[in-house]
Amino acid sequence: MKRAIFPGSFDPLTLGHFDIITRGIALFDEVIVAIGVNSEKKYMFSLDERKRFIEEAFKNEPKVKVVTYNGLTVDFCKDIGVKFILRGLRNPADFEFEKAIAHTNRTLSEIETVFLLTDANTSYISSSIVREVIRYNGDYTKLVPDSVRVK
Repeated sequence: MKRAIFPGSFDPLTLGHFDIITRGIALFDEVIVAIGVNSEKKYMFSLDERKRFIEEAFKNEPKVKVVTYNGLTVDFCKDIGVKFILRGLRNPADFEFEKAIAHTNRTLSEIETVFLLTDANTSYISSSIVREVIRYNGDYTKLVPDSVRVK
């Protein structure tokens, strides 16, 4: 069974994330959306909210599992027996950053990183942009799946 982890903070889940997960389903038997926990980082949405957004967005897709984890992604991959990390690339800056992480991960483990280019229609969307739109009461609904709603 080919399983991949798609790690991130998902604060919040965006249409770009949704696109990568959806396309990852076609490549892998299971896509594990792994929400990393970083006690040093301030999040707009709680861990439970972020997890619920993803679970709701993929409630009809049995190949998607949502988990949380602490520590290095490669260590988590080893712990649960996953050999692939799935990452989305929006632009050349993403590639340079992700390439360095992928090389480091290969040095630390046998885990391969698989890159997918984001769809052109979502390549401009980032969680930080979505948070800014939300913070200033803008219409964020065009940037996120329907499961992401602010109260």
